[in-house]
Amino acid sequence: MIMKYFARLFAFAALILALAACKNDKKGKLLPNVSGKAGEVLVVIDRAQWDGNLGAAIRSVLADDCPYLAQREPLFTLSNVPTGTFNAMFKMHRNILIININPQNQSTGMVYHSNQWAQPQVVAQVNAYDENGALQLFQENGAMVAEYFEQAERDRIIANAKLYEEHSLQEPVQKLTGGIIHFPSGYKLRKATDSFVWIADEKHATSQAVLIYKYPATQDSNLFTLDRIIDTRNQFMQENVPGPYEGTYMTTATAFEPTMRYLRFHGREFVETRGFWDVYKYFMGGPFVSHSFYSQDGKDVIVMEAYVYAPTYDKRQFLREVESLLYSFEWKKDDK
Repeated sequence: MIMKYFARLFAFAALILALAACKNDKKGKLLPNVSGKAGEVLVVIDRAQWDGNLGAAIRSVLADDCPYLAQREPLFTLSNVPTGTFNAMFKMHRNILIININPQNQSTGMVYHSNQWAQPQVVAQVNAYDENGALQLFQENGAMVAEYFEQAERDRIIANAKLYEEHSLQEPVQKLTGGIIHFPSGYKLRKATDSFVWIADEKHATSQAVLIYKYPATQDSNLFTLDRIIDTRNQFMQENVPGPYEGTYMTTATAFEPTMRYLRFHGREFVETRGFWDVYKYFMGGPFVSHSFYSQDGKDVIVMEAYVYAPTYDKRQFLREVESLLYSFEWKKDDK
């Protein structure tokens, strides 16, 4: 699972190129809204191929375990529709993977479409002459396909957050970082200091939260190592995120080693760290993901962290929702 997760690092950069080449044949036309639940992917492939090596390869990537969740949950929920029954109803789905195997195809390769039959929709298509060619194409591009669907899910969440934005939460984030995050209604400010901000959507049995903190950047070459990131995280958590009882506080779980990778998104370079959090001397925990990067003037390191607490629920969608908010971060533009 971890190796497949790291393989997606290389797909992330390639994804940007694919998005730039996406075909949007329906641009300017009114399209119906997409159907399907968040996190679902419709796979258009004949049943024999779905039950064979090609289907197994697709499931091994798109239905692989989500990294760093307490219970096993697939990255995406897959549904299969044979090519012959892929009609107008199915064409409304939010995420579609089409396996187009035909010896008469004019060319082979991967094609990516946005808003092909509905909006906001993404379609990835594998064009091959035969099943072996399709299998090879997906093995080479599967990680990018997964990242393509992942980013589409993020974009929908961010669009919804902007539509129902809690604008008052921009001010404390901007004061601390020089940028803003688009929080939807339901999120509230829990704590704000000169170096730490805590914003959360807390319900009866769940909590989705973003923690933002900064500290001076040094010339230390270990500034963005995993040990340094986790040590600094534990220090901020102990000082700012108390547990339910005196003497308890959030920290990083040690049962599973966190992982990190370097990413670039919309011109911003950052280190992504994933792991589990728990509460010192108390039975409580969940997944977290953080982005660490330099401030605009390079004097500070800024960390934005998303975490989830949902002990009685599946956590894939909870984490995807709050993690997507980190990707909504943008530097506040000077009015001049």
